[in-house]
Amino acid sequence: MTTLSIGQLAKATNVGIEAIRFYEKRGLVPPPERSPSGYRRFPQHTVDRLRFIRRAKHLGFTLEEISELLNLHDDPKSDRANVKSMTETKLVHIERKLADLERMREVLSSLSAECSGHGPVSGCPIIEALSKDD
Repeated sequence: MTTLSIGQLAKATNVGIEAIRFYEKRGLVPPPERSPSGYRRFPQHTVDRLRFIRRAKHLGFTLEEISELLNLHDDPKSDRANVKSMTETKLVHIERKLADLERMREVLSSLSAECSGHGPVSGCPIIEALSKDD
């Protein structure tokens, strides 16, 4: 079986060496065998696992959620309903974030429109709005 050094694995997956070590410590990547000289030797399937982790992170899943997804992936008895449920929960979270960001954009846009951008800071509508008590 072909194995990879941690450097080769990092290059093949575009994941940093420190991140690979971190994922190993967190249990997302199984501990690799060691060569007689003590170097980590990762099996080829670790490439797929790290790519899975990277893609899941890019979609906003936390490491805890990724761990759950990997556990579901690894268990042949798992039901895809669990994966769908996790995804729908993540979607709700993202929708809330988007709504929050939209509100922030509207407020900042309004404040920016109120400010001339000239003159002293005292009396600036942006500073005054930020200084208000909630």
